[in-house]
Amino acid sequence: MGAPMIDDIELKAVQQIWQETDQDYVRQRIAGLEGTLHQRIGRRSHRVVLHGLLLPGSAVEDLEKLQEKGSGGEEVTFTADITTALSVEKMVIESFSAEQVVGPAGQIAYRIVLAESPPLPPPAEVSPFGGLGEFGLGDLGFDPGALGDVLSDIQDQAGAVMDAVDSALDAVDQLQALASLGDLANVGNPIKPITDKVGELAELGPAIDGLAGVIKGLTG
Repeated sequence: MGAPMIDDIELKAVQQIWQETDQDYVRQRIAGLEGTLHQRIGRRSHRVVLHGLLLPGSAVEDLEKLQEKGSGGEEVTFTADITTALSVEKMVIESFSAEQVVGPAGQIAYRIVLAESPPLPPPAEVSPFGGLGEFGLGDLGFDPGALGDVLSDIQDQAGAVMDAVDSALDAVDQLQALASLGDLANVGNPIKPITDKVGELAELGPAIDGLAGVIKGLTG
């Protein structure tokens, strides 16, 4: 049996290694069911507890290294025969404690608690159907791919509707602005006196008919 390792620190005088795996079941009571349903929501991290001694000669140096690991909070690589079948890549040191043992000079007892630190899952992929194909909708007579196409079309139509709504709101804003200009009617038509004069000039005779026509064309 090889000595356990935390990164490059060899723990030569380990006296006890304790490993725990907790499946973290949630108990559900169902009416009419004899017994309790256990729903697995995903196991907790593997945990390893080590008790051992740091031997004279290198105890002080090894203690310093372990204290730095314990206080640093960084992930570490832990190797030991007891975790061979667990496929644990990285762990964190949850706690570290040391005690000066009465006995041989320079001998230090320690306790280390390690917990699995799994890698984060990949970023969630956004799909029109939310990835529900993983739940076996094909077994229920649904084609998740076809439903995804339909929802994509609905999203496109929704975008077109929103564009039309935005255009309509812009038109309403413009109409409201024009309506506010209606208040200018209270001060009268500023070109009405000109058109009145044009009418008077037209009555003076054919000599000024051409002039009146030009003025009317300019004033509307």
